[in-house]
Amino acid sequence: MSKYEDGLGRCAANHQPLTPISYLERAAHTYPAHPAIVHGRQRHSYARLWQDCRRLASALIAQGVGKGDTVTVMLPNVPPMVQVHYAVPMAGGAVLHALNTRSDAATIAFQLDHAETRVLIVDREYAAVMAEALALARVRPLVIDYDDSEYPVAGGPPRGARIGTLDYDAFLASGDPDGAWSLPADEWDAIALNYTSGTTGNPKGVVYHHRGAALMALNNVLHGEMGKHPVYLWTLPMFHCNGWSFSWAIAVQAGTHVCLRWVRAGAIYAALADHAVTHLCGAPIVMSTLINAPDAERRALPHRVIFNTAAAPPPEAVLQAMANAGFRVNHLYGLTETYGPTVVNEWNADWDALPAADQAAHKARQGVRYLSLSDLAVLDPETMQPVPADGETRGEVMFRGNVVMKGYLKNPAATAEAFAGGWFHSGDLGVLHPDGYIQLKDRSKDIIISGGENISSIEVEDAIYRHPAVALCGVVAMPDAKWGERPCAFVELRAGQTVTEADLIAHCRHQIAKYKLPARVVFADLPKTSTGKIQKFVLRARATEIAEA
Repeated sequence: MSKYEDGLGRCAANHQPLTPISYLERAAHTYPAHPAIVHGRQRHSYARLWQDCRRLASALIAQGVGKGDTVTVMLPNVPPMVQVHYAVPMAGGAVLHALNTRSDAATIAFQLDHAETRVLIVDREYAAVMAEALALARVRPLVIDYDDSEYPVAGGPPRGARIGTLDYDAFLASGDPDGAWSLPADEWDAIALNYTSGTTGNPKGVVYHHRGAALMALNNVLHGEMGKHPVYLWTLPMFHCNGWSFSWAIAVQAGTHVCLRWVRAGAIYAALADHAVTHLCGAPIVMSTLINAPDAERRALPHRVIFNTAAAPPPEAVLQAMANAGFRVNHLYGLTETYGPTVVNEWNADWDALPAADQAAHKARQGVRYLSLSDLAVLDPETMQPVPADGETRGEVMFRGNVVMKGYLKNPAATAEAFAGGWFHSGDLGVLHPDGYIQLKDRSKDIIISGGENISSIEVEDAIYRHPAVALCGVVAMPDAKWGERPCAFVELRAGQTVTEADLIAHCRHQIAKYKLPARVVFADLPKTSTGKIQKFVLRARATEIAEA
């Protein structure tokens, strides 16, 4: 035994599990009066947020919730969504499952059953789809309604009927602010469950652990350039990779969560100006919303605001328009399986002297690993050897480190496949540049990223194939100025059959979520290989031509 091991083991004094819960506890102790949440007229201090989290944890424990139990929420960016990110894991080690508010009933029902949901908290805006999902699901969770008093019917979708047996505010009030709560016994314990888009078959449940969440929160502070008391505007849905782990990061520097229920230009500009927002995140659709806002909705910003985006690299014109509007854009990249973005396009000041075209080429790259990601590589997926750093040879982008998921819930085969060779296989194809920066070139699983949401081309194709007139179908991403990408369907009809574009879109509307519907349906002979496989790279080129026409 080494002299550095003899009698020097782990104990309570020198080893505690990493968890983001400790960040909130510290912020509440150090800055109890500092604003933690702004929501309409509401102002919640850190002392109140901590107290509310303890109340909610206590109330959940009183309902029998404990280690490994799933608490599912269907909430927009409102105060309870901040609270559950801490209170659920504080409830004896329960696991938070945040539903995508754009999901259809069948997808929701699958997730409720797969996660074995014990408690379900539902904002009344989503009552109808949740009632439908519950009717389809096998589980029978305790259902709690949340009624957002700051946003009545006017100005947004109407409130739905109450579908639960309890009211959230009353449930929260029933908890004990001094009641028992717990830190994880092991930092490897699960803290959250997030579902992928389901490229083939049902979506997969991605399990996060406390260690990864804690490290990602610190990563966000560092790479997001968050100083003391940042003011963060929630334009990114908190259900999406737990808000890219910013739901936990804000407490690190005792920052302020500015809640935003609906992403609208006027509300964003008002929040930016009125609350001196310093940071926000979002897909290209949010940038488009901001730079195309009418003058009547714009507000002068008190300072430059950092905008983090993690989709396709923004065009140079968009970056310039954002700069003119008072924003500095950071380009990020990651996946659900990596707690959100874990790669950043770190800008080198020397590149400021490059010609505009060269600067744009550098900005198009995804970048380098976050500090807590141990390894980022572009490997040949067959040999697992690195590709040459020539900016041309394609390989698969792979990750390794403490900010990679535990694995897929109840799916050991998919987990083993994802971790084959000791790396997480992203499924994204990219190149490695001589300076070590990676750049994506394609998505091997044909995922379409629309407004920051992943759409499976296979799911859209399956819906189209159910129409009796369709013989062959191929769905690819079509560039879209507003959404970044939208599905474009290329269809061959059966002999003697006729159907219109509008008919096929209407046919799909009853099977998939609205945001997954094809933007265009093009009737044509599909290009195929000698073995009959549809050549999607040809279709993608055609879709780009259609978008540019």
